[in-house]
Amino acid sequence: MFDYIKGILAFKNTEYAVVENNGIGYKFLINSRTCALLGDAGEEVKIYSKLIHKEDIMYLAGFKQKEDRAVFDILTSVSGIGTKVGMVLLDEFSGSELINAVLEGDYKLISRAKGVGPKLAQKIILELKGKLTNNDIVSNIMEDRVSGISNSKSKLSKETIKEVQAILQSLGYSQNEYMAAIEHCAATIAEDSSEELLKETLKVLSAG
Repeated sequence: MFDYIKGILAFKNTEYAVVENNGIGYKFLINSRTCALLGDAGEEVKIYSKLIHKEDIMYLAGFKQKEDRAVFDILTSVSGIGTKVGMVLLDEFSGSELINAVLEGDYKLISRAKGVGPKLAQKIILELKGKLTNNDIVSNIMEDRVSGISNSKSKLSKETIKEVQAILQSLGYSQNEYMAAIEHCAATIAEDSSEELLKETLKVLSAG
């Protein structure tokens, strides 16, 4: 229905937000992590939307990050995982963090989310793994993350970042580990050098 709404944040709490655009207030179901990312009332915001249509009600769920909405779509496509569980999981984890946990089979990490026990966490991994590995969303999220690093104040090209990603992956580091290290080091690298980026990220990873 709507991809996103851009307007003035009229109100927010940890359960919902209202964004005003052209005299219309759009009410979104959100979680506390999205609430924190939205900023203060009166500021301009952009919120990605998902129309939830049940038998007796329609409403919009809102996400500050496009990747979170994409992961929410995958989550809620699984039988037994509804809006509530999807929002709880994306309150505890970002979209990319949740994808990494599923692909690595880390049910203990997923069960940290409020109301998500080990059995449900294992079910989420079992049912989502195939959907994620066969879904362009995962590669798109990582591509967006690489582009974000390259397009920021960093001097690194996407090719350099991808080269270092491949090396770190071959060394046995998880996607979550090496992307966090690359993002941490990116702004400190003085030139577009894969050797320099690899050296600095390995320092961070070995220290951790």
